[in-house]
Amino acid sequence: MEKELLKRIAINPKIMTGKPVIKGTRIPVVLVLAELANGTKAKELAKGYRITERQILTALRYAQTTVANEEIVTI
Repeated sequence: MEKELLKRIAINPKIMTGKPVIKGTRIPVVLVLAELANGTKAKELAKGYRITERQILTALRYAQTTVANEEIVTI
């Protein structure tokens, strides 16, 4: 699944300082997460940023996979 996600998410230091973005756009995954967390509906978000709901779900899956694989080290 991670390979499939990376086909739809771009990470390039020349685009948005290397933040993960929806491929073919300059829309960072973190922006999608912030908008949804602030209560913006997926349909509104898609229309406002001219992206698809599938792209929004891809951003969510990418974030979920990233967090799931994160190691937390406590001191």
